[in-house]
Amino acid sequence: MRSKRTIVLGSAALLVVAGLTLAALRPAYAATLTEVTNFGTNPGGMRMHVYVPTSRPPNPAIVVAMHGCGGSGPGFYSGSEFAGLADRHGFIVIYPTATQQAGFGNCFDTWSEAAKRRGGGSDPVSIVSMVTYVQRQYGGDPDRVYATGSSSGGMMTNEMLALYPDVFKAGAAFMGVPFTCFANAADYPPGSSRCTGGSMDRTPQQWGDAVRQAYPGYTGPRPRVQLWHGTGDTLVPYRLLQEEIEQWTDVFGISQTPTATDTPQAGWNRHRYADASGTVQVEAYSIQGAGHSLPSTGMAASAIAFFGLNGTGGTPSATASSTPPASSPPPATSACRVSDTVNAWNTGLTASITITNTGNAAVNGWTLAFTLPAGQTITSGWNAQFSPTSGAVTARNVSYNATIPPGASTTIGFQATHTGNTGRPATFTLNGAACAVS
Repeated sequence: MRSKRTIVLGSAALLVVAGLTLAALRPAYAATLTEVTNFGTNPGGMRMHVYVPTSRPPNPAIVVAMHGCGGSGPGFYSGSEFAGLADRHGFIVIYPTATQQAGFGNCFDTWSEAAKRRGGGSDPVSIVSMVTYVQRQYGGDPDRVYATGSSSGGMMTNEMLALYPDVFKAGAAFMGVPFTCFANAADYPPGSSRCTGGSMDRTPQQWGDAVRQAYPGYTGPRPRVQLWHGTGDTLVPYRLLQEEIEQWTDVFGISQTPTATDTPQAGWNRHRYADASGTVQVEAYSIQGAGHSLPSTGMAASAIAFFGLNGTGGTPSATASSTPPASSPPPATSACRVSDTVNAWNTGLTASITITNTGNAAVNGWTLAFTLPAGQTITSGWNAQFSPTSGAVTARNVSYNATIPPGASTTIGFQATHTGNTGRPATFTLNGAACAVS
């Protein structure tokens, strides 16, 4: 047990370091991240940052995006795609920072009795205060409030949906656990926990009762739920995805047998659970081979699509596809075009990528996603920040090329090593939308 805990705490330390690095590499978006110091009742002693896109409707939707243990709001802002999607779709993002410790440091409180009661105190009350602040200060739409988060933030996503079904319309939990999985502070953190240690197996009704008891007497609509987990996750074991599915399908009174199953893109297996009207109330993604490292490229866009904030305005049916934009074929009239050239030698190459805005509106703050051919590894780059260095790569703008006016272009590039395959990426997506390739 001692060696297992050492590994877990070592992972937490790495998360802290990663959070500091991400903050230093923060991409430039159309607006800026702003800290709010007096947002209301704050029993969790939390910090609040908010990202308000320059272009937004009079009553914008609100997304609460929550980091993992050892992280921070600014770190999750830098390390996820939600701010870029906010620029594209006009919603406001709240980035809370947890300050609870419980072994890891900066974990959202999902273990205390206060955190498991509606209005009981601790972090959930602080988060609702942040939502109320944004509604008051920016005219945020109270009928379009959503929660999402990774690891500890995914756990808190399930918590907020259970405690405040009248506040949140839907949620997307990455690498989370069911509501009330952690018995108390002694059962936290993962690695030394009964919740994540292999012995947690309740019946669907027991899980569902936990949610119903969180707000006794509530008869209104429940938030729709999207769940994500990597099959290779050992810190928060993959089997807990099934426990989450059991909890939320029981809450909705629907079958645990999926009404639809598909593979939106390679390695993503999706199960959808619809009610009698055909509305998908629960959606679960198994990411093949992924460890404790979600969300990655394109997943935030899938969450935003599930929320109905991507411009389609619809709630998915049991048979309708909500395939992430990153895996969709380029439309006939794409709003972006990419051309790229590769110059190779021995075991090295350079690539030049030109992004052209073929739409009618300026692109303010951008991420370009593409997959490097096998064996290629980026060693340096220019005019963009590239991460990771191989596989599914995301290039983020730097301060001087954040805006691409209609009809204009910007060129980025990188140097890489290769093991014989000097090919070019086949597809590119700009801010989640597929580009034409020339």
